[in-house]
Amino acid sequence: MSETDETTLVLVGPMAAGKTSIGRRVARRLGVALIDTDKRITAEHGQISEVFAVQGEAYFRDLERAAVAEALEAGGVISLGGGAVTDAGTRALLQAYPVVYLAVSEEAVADRIRGSKRPLLAGDDPLERWKRIFAERRDWYEEVATVTFDTSRRPMQRIADEIVAWRRELR
Repeated sequence: MSETDETTLVLVGPMAAGKTSIGRRVARRLGVALIDTDKRITAEHGQISEVFAVQGEAYFRDLERAAVAEALEAGGVISLGGGAVTDAGTRALLQAYPVVYLAVSEEAVADRIRGSKRPLLAGDDPLERWKRIFAERRDWYEEVATVTFDTSRRPMQRIADEIVAWRRELR
């Protein structure tokens, strides 16, 4: 196992679980890069909502799977978009890596998404939309997860420290 392999880990979870915030902290502590696959796709192909609207979800999931494969090859802390686990090919890629599922309660999400500009949550009741999306994806998060950390009401730094300690134990 190379040095990169020893510090690589993947973060999955629903919108507003803290993947980016925690990922930044974990990457800093491990001394590796944080790769946010949604940001990579946006940089290369434009806004995700536009890709969905023009090319469709299947096309986007193909782009996403390729971005995940590239990120895994590069190594580091890899934060996946909330819907990445809906693709069987992406789930298969994750089997060889430690995957942290960041779980979050509905109550905590309600606070986090208030005033959010997340396209999938647009409309009259963002929390109901979030609940529906989460219900569709929950089993996939659990399927790919090596370990689960709840981010609902604990400080992000404490969660990040626990993830770093867990990852180092895997060596």
